[in-house]
Amino acid sequence: MNENEKQERLQIELPQNVAQGEYANFAIITHGSSDFVVDFARVLPGVSKAQVCSRIILAPEHAKRLLGALQENVMRYEKEFGTIKIPNHEPSMISPFDIPEGEA
Repeated sequence: MNENEKQERLQIELPQNVAQGEYANFAIITHGSSDFVVDFARVLPGVSKAQVCSRIILAPEHAKRLLGALQENVMRYEKEFGTIKIPNHEPSMISPFDIPEGEA
């Protein structure tokens, strides 16, 4: 077995407390020169405060890989299930509600 074959067999462990996941319907993305920070939160109707439930910090290279992987998977999804419609699309924000900009 050569080195490339060893690298291709990466095993991923999914702990039980992570396997259940976190529901998020809002994301804020910020970046600096060396990383991207993605904060995921839940925004609920009638609640004026959203709490971040998960923060992911990525190197720029990994952020670009994630962008490509998401794009590819959205294309596959739409091919199988149809176009994903986004009402009142605002390209700079991922949120189902009309809310003002947040503070960190």
